[in-house]
Amino acid sequence: MSKDELKDISLKLGRRNFLKLASIGAGIGATSMFASTNNVREATKEEIKNPFPGSKKVKTICSICSAGCGVVAEVQNGVWVRQDVAQDHPISEGSHCCKGIDQIDLVKSKQRVKHPLKKVDGKWQRISWKQAIEEISEKMLKLRAENGPDVAMFLGSAKFNLQQSFYFSKFAAMWGTNNIDHVARVCHSASVAGASNTWGYGAMTNHFGDVVGNSKAILMIGANSASACPIGFKHFLQAKDRNNAKLIVVDPVYTKSAAKADHYLRIRTGTDVAFIYGLLHLIFKNGWEDKEFIDSRVYGMDKVRQEAKKWTPEVTADVTGIPAEKIIQITRLFATTKPSTVVWALGITQHSTGTSNTRILPILQLVLGNAGKKGGGCNIIRGHDNVQGSTDMCNLADSLPGYYGLSDDAWKYYSKAWGVDYEWMKGRFHSPKWMNEKGFSLAKWWQGVLQEEKTYSSSPIRALWVQGTGITSMTQQVKIQEAIKKLDLLVIAEPFVNEAAILSDRKDGIYIIPAATQFETEGSVTASNRSSQWRSKVVDPLYESKPDHEIMFEFAKKFGFYDEFISGMKHDIVDGEIKKVKDDFIWPDDAANELARTVKTIGLGGWTAKRLREHQENWHLFDPITLAGYGKMKGQYYGLPWPCWDTKHPGSPILYNPDVPVNEGGMGFRNRFGLEHDGVSQLASSSVTVEKSEVKGGYPEITKENIERVLGIKLTQEEKRKMGANWKVDLSGIIQEKCREKGVCVYGNAKARAIVWTFPDPVPKHREPIHSPRFDLVKKYPTYPDQKNNFRVDVKFKSEQMEQDWSKEFPTMIVTMRLVNLSGAGMIERTSKYLSHITPEMFAHIHPELAAKHGIRDKDDMWLHSPQGTKIKIKAYYNYSVTPDRVAMPYNFAGMMQGVDLTHRYPEGTKPYVNGESSNTITNYGFDVITQIPEFNAGLCRIERA
Repeated sequence: MSKDELKDISLKLGRRNFLKLASIGAGIGATSMFASTNNVREATKEEIKNPFPGSKKVKTICSICSAGCGVVAEVQNGVWVRQDVAQDHPISEGSHCCKGIDQIDLVKSKQRVKHPLKKVDGKWQRISWKQAIEEISEKMLKLRAENGPDVAMFLGSAKFNLQQSFYFSKFAAMWGTNNIDHVARVCHSASVAGASNTWGYGAMTNHFGDVVGNSKAILMIGANSASACPIGFKHFLQAKDRNNAKLIVVDPVYTKSAAKADHYLRIRTGTDVAFIYGLLHLIFKNGWEDKEFIDSRVYGMDKVRQEAKKWTPEVTADVTGIPAEKIIQITRLFATTKPSTVVWALGITQHSTGTSNTRILPILQLVLGNAGKKGGGCNIIRGHDNVQGSTDMCNLADSLPGYYGLSDDAWKYYSKAWGVDYEWMKGRFHSPKWMNEKGFSLAKWWQGVLQEEKTYSSSPIRALWVQGTGITSMTQQVKIQEAIKKLDLLVIAEPFVNEAAILSDRKDGIYIIPAATQFETEGSVTASNRSSQWRSKVVDPLYESKPDHEIMFEFAKKFGFYDEFISGMKHDIVDGEIKKVKDDFIWPDDAANELARTVKTIGLGGWTAKRLREHQENWHLFDPITLAGYGKMKGQYYGLPWPCWDTKHPGSPILYNPDVPVNEGGMGFRNRFGLEHDGVSQLASSSVTVEKSEVKGGYPEITKENIERVLGIKLTQEEKRKMGANWKVDLSGIIQEKCREKGVCVYGNAKARAIVWTFPDPVPKHREPIHSPRFDLVKKYPTYPDQKNNFRVDVKFKSEQMEQDWSKEFPTMIVTMRLVNLSGAGMIERTSKYLSHITPEMFAHIHPELAAKHGIRDKDDMWLHSPQGTKIKIKAYYNYSVTPDRVAMPYNFAGMMQGVDLTHRYPEGTKPYVNGESSNTITNYGFDVITQIPEFNAGLCRIERA
């Protein structure tokens, strides 16, 4: 970086903030910091003077990861002229990572899609919005008429704001299909399934500030937050300084997080369940479990205890690769240092046993009594900025927003909430049957194109609609390439060119339409800790781009359901009943209020646009440790972390804490698994009463049928008439109101469960990865039987695992990893002229000893081959962070496929600065048995010098 560049950036940031940011995020670079609504240009000399005459400051939220950092944008004459950190933001506290500080360049990037494009005879042709909308709509409707609505697959985005995400789910539903999914499928779907089936919700139970304030030990397993979520990781370092908290990192690779740990354990990938059972074996043996907590608040722990008996330190060491003495040492430390918290991310979820992994970790916290406690719980680190929100809004193949599922009752409720007729809604689908069936998932949608005779669908997929999902984020890239080539139509709506546009050599049938960035629109986003923040618009959309919701509106008109699509924003609750109240709407306020009154399962009733804006405007009035407000925000928690039951509720910063009154954010475990199982009550014991509750001990979720009996009240006939069947579908809000008066949580007060009787493994079990390096263990710990009709496709498990001893031909383990300067598929940051050059090429970390066996020197090219017959050509980087039995490679590259450069296929002026092979070309076949999350992190490869 030149002296002039340093001087320039210091003027834009201010010396103090620049030095702080440069120390936090490597590669901040001499960012130009400027964007314009009229053109893309560098700032003039006059504009870089400080202060900017007539400028305004806009408080907004970073659009990269789920930490939820504050951003202060300075705008002059419609031009974003300077970006600053938010010194008073309660989460980021004046910090940014290198990606966060580059947000202004994201908006300004010259590599953006500037206008609609169409591929004709192998050439990209500029077209108008009118032509794009008319041609795409005509082709989509023709395919629908010929094949039915399941002909289309809709891929949404974790980059949508919450309101856009809610509407994208509605968009696919009103088209008439459940073929909708997004990146949460391949990152944390297992977290939702595992944790929610253990204690009620599948989300972070506590928050970063709570770790700083209260945690005494932190078990970070399958997460490298120092690279993936640097500002979140900063909180763990603060806990070390403030509480002398001990950081334990368990990872197959010695990561940046491991470098800051008090204890590092190198685990064989795919053996997390075995490792936790090794801990549980010692905990039970030494009497370190919280017996009172288990007896009063947990069901089925005796089955876990039985399974744990098998996992002696010696057995655990053999399976996991962690020395027995280290397992003993760490168990004692974590079990006897309280409160302690568990942190996990994709290294836990992305396995064929992902859902077992995300069950065994909550079980560990239940055994130790760390659940529902300050400094305890499970802090699940999500990825993209609104991936928690997009998951909650269920841009997913298996549920309506709020995890309502796809039952007739769920559709009837949503039809009513959306202000449409249920019969009309039902008529949008191929038949009523397909309204209740899961759609194709993001992980295996390609099978609906390539193997239509082997799928369970009313129609093959002929059209793919991609609006914010990096296509190279999935495994089986060669299959995806083949599927894209076979499609009749590919529609892409992105700020930057999605790799789906260049993956195949097809000559036509591809449209790219320019979507605005999230700084060119406004709405709320949900951070990892379940809090919602209002992201204000900084500038108007650049070039010819349109916000994602406007794109949906335009096509809803052409598809013939626009009036129904926007109907919900014209409705509201009047005298306990939903009614149309106006003829127009205000975006995003009315959308925010619509979803707040509708999504009751996770308690979004308090998330009105007015309240969320007020929190954003006053973020300086919240404590970073507790999130509690003061001054005029007293009595609320920052971002109103869900469940926030209504507009008077403060939010719930810590889940499942019965020591706090319901009206102040407390609750027990959720009753969603029935009242009894095998003759044993599923309700909390009589000793567990939520503070200030008038109902003592455990009680069921509240319904119209039981409310009078449980609460000891008498309803009027009018209240009964207006009331829904249960709290989840009660649009009147009467159930919530009556429960709040009694200090009762609408979802009940139940026991968490160690046994999930509806899962293939009622109690989590270690099962070897599909492609295991230890074939000697496969017979003892086999994978699951092959699955039929799993998200409309058959999925191989045992037949693939037992086809041969894969480790003989493919002896080296694969581990995928994140880079601090890139996120997701990397399509955004690789177009940054600063961030991209921090890592200018695709590579794998390889131990020099392993490299020497293949005659590979540092920085040589090498081939990595997969069991599926695919390969990638990448650089070998010598690194001692990996052992000689594994390689570690980032998953943030694209633009090459099996040694072939594809970048000539980018439209002119849109090619990223840095390109490379996608690791997902060789990540192995394998999917979680419950959620179909791919097994990114437990594969094998063969190495060859290029």
